[in-house]
Amino acid sequence: MNTPSIPPDLHWLLHCRKLFLRRHEVMVNMGAHAFEKHGPQRVWIDVDLYVPYESSTPSHDALHEVVDYDYVREAVARLIAGRHITLQETLADALATELLKHPQVLAVRLSTSKPDVYPDCETVGVEVFRLHTRTRT
Repeated sequence: MNTPSIPPDLHWLLHCRKLFLRRHEVMVNMGAHAFEKHGPQRVWIDVDLYVPYESSTPSHDALHEVVDYDYVREAVARLIAGRHITLQETLADALATELLKHPQVLAVRLSTSKPDVYPDCETVGVEVFRLHTRTRT
C-alpha cells in the first residue's frame, strides 16, 4: 500500500486528534450584495480542530480533559453577534484566529458557506487552514 508522504514540518499532525463540527447552521448578517443586506441569512460552518493526543486523551472520561465542542459554538456566536459581516473571508479568518487561542489547539481547518445565495448552487463558501505558531518551531 502506497501511503502519501507527509512533509517533515507537518509530522506533528500524526500525533493529533481531529475534533470536528459539521454544518453548524447559524443565522448571520452577512453579504456584499444588496439582496444580502436585508436581514440574516443561513451560514453553514464546518470546523476541524487538531489537538495533540497528549492533551486530548481523557484518563477519567471527563469533559474538562478535552476540547469541548461548545468552545467552537460559543466562538461563532461571539463573532457574529450584533454586526454585519461583508465577506465570508472575514468571518473565516476571524474564527480561525479565535479558535487558535485555545491552548490545546494546534491547527484549524474551517469553512463557511451560504446555501441560499444562488439558486443554481448548493452553497458558496470559503475555506482556510491555519497553524498555531507553536507548530512552526
